[in-house]
Amino acid sequence: MRPAKGATAKRRNLSLGNIAGKYGLLIFFGAVLIGFSLARPNTFPTGENAESILTLAAPSLIMAVGLTVVLVMQDFDLSFGAMIGLAGGAVTTFIVTDHMGFALAIILVILMGAAAGLLNGFMVSYLGGNSFIITLAMGTVLTGVEFALTKQATIYSGFPPTFLKIAQGTFLGLNNQIWIAFVIAVLMWALLDRTELGRYMYAIGGNQEAARLSGIRVKAFRVIGFILVGVAAAVVGILLISLSSSYSPNGGASYLLPAFAAVFLGAAVFRPGEFNVPGTVVGVLFLGVIQTGLVMLNFETYVINLVQGGILIAAVLISRLGAAKA
Repeated sequence: MRPAKGATAKRRNLSLGNIAGKYGLLIFFGAVLIGFSLARPNTFPTGENAESILTLAAPSLIMAVGLTVVLVMQDFDLSFGAMIGLAGGAVTTFIVTDHMGFALAIILVILMGAAAGLLNGFMVSYLGGNSFIITLAMGTVLTGVEFALTKQATIYSGFPPTFLKIAQGTFLGLNNQIWIAFVIAVLMWALLDRTELGRYMYAIGGNQEAARLSGIRVKAFRVIGFILVGVAAAVVGILLISLSSSYSPNGGASYLLPAFAAVFLGAAVFRPGEFNVPGTVVGVLFLGVIQTGLVMLNFETYVINLVQGGILIAAVLISRLGAAKA
C-alpha cells in the first residue's frame, strides 16, 4: 500500500526540520564565512587569519568545553571568570615575586583551580546550595583572594622565556595554544561521549532523582564537573599570562559571556537541546569568526558586544526550542 501524500509530505517536513535543527547553525556559520570573505577578500579568507582566529579562540575553547561538563548536569558555574583572574595573579606572584620555578608554579595554580571547583561542588552538591548563587558568590571571594595576593599591581616583566613559550611558541607551524585547546577538547569529548562517567553525567542532567535511584553517585559526579571547570579556568589564566607577558587585575571577567554563549550555541548543533563538546567547539569558532570579521569591518567595540549579547540570547532560546522538540 502506498503511503498517503499527506504522510509523505509530513515526513519530508520533519526531515527538513531535523536537518535545520541539527545543522542550521553550521549553515549560518558557512554563510557568515562567505560574507566576511566577500567583504574582505584580501585579508579574511587567508591561512594567516585562520590561525589568528584559532589562536585567539583557544582560551575560550578550553573554558567552554570545561563549562560544558557542568551544564550537561544542569548546574551553573559563574565563578570561572574570577578563577581565571586568580590563576593569572597567582602564577605571576609565584614566578615574579616569589621566584618560584614556573613548573611548580603551574602545578600549584592548577591545584588551586581544582580546590576552588571542589569547594563549589561540595557546597552545591552536598550542602544543597543553588549553583547560580553559590558560584556567583564564590567568584567574588576568588577576586578578593586575587587582589589580596597581588595587591592589584600590574606587572609587565620578570617572566622567564621558557614560561612565555608555553603560549607564544609554535608546534608544527601552529601556536601552542591551539594544540593545548585541541587536546583538552578531545579529552572532554571522550569523557562525555565515550565513557561510562559521561553517560552518567548526561543521565544526571536528564533527571537527577532518577539517576540517584538507579545507583549513580550524583553528588560525587557533580563535584567532578565543578573541579573540571576550575582546572580549565586555571589553565586559561596561565595561558593568558604566558601569552601577554604581563598581568593585570581581574583579567578573566571578559571570558564569562563568550564561554556561556559558545556552550548554548553548541546546544543548537548536532544534538539540539543537548549540551555537547563538538557543538561547543563550533560555537567558540563561530563567535571567534564573528568578532574577527566585525573588527576587520571596522565596527566599534560596543557593536561587537551588542552582537555577542544578542547571539547569547538567541542561543539560549534556540537551545530551549530544540529541547522542547526533542
